[in-house]
Amino acid sequence: MTRKILTGLNSETYEHPFDRQALASLQKMPGISPLLKKINEYGIDRLLRLQSLGSQIKVTNRNFPKLYAALVETCQNLDVSPLPELYFFRGTGYIQTYVVGVEKPLIGVNLEAMEWLNGDELLYVLGTEVARIKSQHMIYHQMAIVMPALKNLLSSTTLGLGGLVASGVELTLYNWVMMAKLTADRAGLLACQDINIATTALMKLAGLPDEYLTENVIEDFLIQSREFASDSFDSLDQATKILSYTEYRLSWIVMRTGELLKWVDSGEYDQLIQEDSKSKSPEEDNPQKEGWNFLSSW
Repeated sequence: MTRKILTGLNSETYEHPFDRQALASLQKMPGISPLLKKINEYGIDRLLRLQSLGSQIKVTNRNFPKLYAALVETCQNLDVSPLPELYFFRGTGYIQTYVVGVEKPLIGVNLEAMEWLNGDELLYVLGTEVARIKSQHMIYHQMAIVMPALKNLLSSTTLGLGGLVASGVELTLYNWVMMAKLTADRAGLLACQDINIATTALMKLAGLPDEYLTENVIEDFLIQSREFASDSFDSLDQATKILSYTEYRLSWIVMRTGELLKWVDSGEYDQLIQEDSKSKSPEEDNPQKEGWNFLSSW
């Protein structure tokens, strides 16, 4: 399959509106600035990087050529440079990937990612991580990673700040992390450029190995995803939304697939592939209203 290299691709052209709105809400929170300051003071970026370098195997073109080639093609297709480092870690029973590093990003993949995903599906999964680098929002992703430990530390050492973290800032941050996955999924599709590949990759992310991906299983999964995407979130009360989206580590694969299918069905994906990637930001044609709040603005 010949894939198009999206030279000059701007992340805003494929950004999911829920992601854009949730990030705007997060950046307006009064507790964000002191949190960012503390993260910088504690050297969190360097610490997360050292954890990977000190415990995981670096992927090169010689030791894991399949993984390395997938990363190279993913970054080429999404126009991301320089190439981030890639590390391999032990199996966890399900596919797991991550990205850390604001100044010098690195991506980690586990044994299941290498064994369960074929070369095309690796493009999709790696694309979802490369998307976080391209959007230049790594500082917020890292904040979510260390939030549990940081919250406890600030609660015991800084009068008042810990309580601030434990309130709206933490909830808004985790909601944004969930919404950012919707943008990452779009980038994954732009990397592999085949919705069928994206679908099977997502199903494997949900925990289903290749031997179970029959035609009927895939078809029923697509039906389920479309049905979920057609439901209105307005039917959920605020408490349900809070309980749901604070569990940001859950895969939410059905919801994510449904949102990705909606993007493809709308024609926006095909238009982006076919048009000049340097097109203007969607905000210029579709400005978002001010004061968006994820508890009430679905």
